[in-house]
Amino acid sequence: MGGETPVRRRGEGGHRTVPHTADVRVEAWGANREQCLGEAVLGLVECFADVSAAHADAVRRVRLAEESDEDLLADLLDEVVYRLDAHGEVPVDVEVESTEAGELDVRLAVAPLARVRMTGSVPKAVSWSDLRMGPDPYGWSCGATVDV
Repeated sequence: MGGETPVRRRGEGGHRTVPHTADVRVEAWGANREQCLGEAVLGLVECFADVSAAHADAVRRVRLAEESDEDLLADLLDEVVYRLDAHGEVPVDVEVESTEAGELDVRLAVAPLARVRMTGSVPKAVSWSDLRMGPDPYGWSCGATVDV
């Protein structure tokens, strides 16, 4: 999506990346919190890789404890950065659901980093500065600055 200003409609999800001094800003939105979190993951991936032609060869499940919305966003994006660094895996699709046990169940469909086209620097960390997530007039939105 690049840096253009998106037109938002109620119930729709999306994401964009915005240049930030020596970093990248990922902004995402969705009809609900779970869709917003999934879009944030896709936005993070989009800042360094083109996964449009990639096919997943595994699904990784992650359970995150229900904390503050900002904590969930940071924890999920940190998980993606960890999987890139430790396992060389990049998400090509994501599903996020809340469980009755009060956790977030995340399924990351992943492909080896070596099989995707790199378009930028691989992220190193998620910054707590300017981290935000919450309801808005269209559903939910979030933003995170990513160190590259």
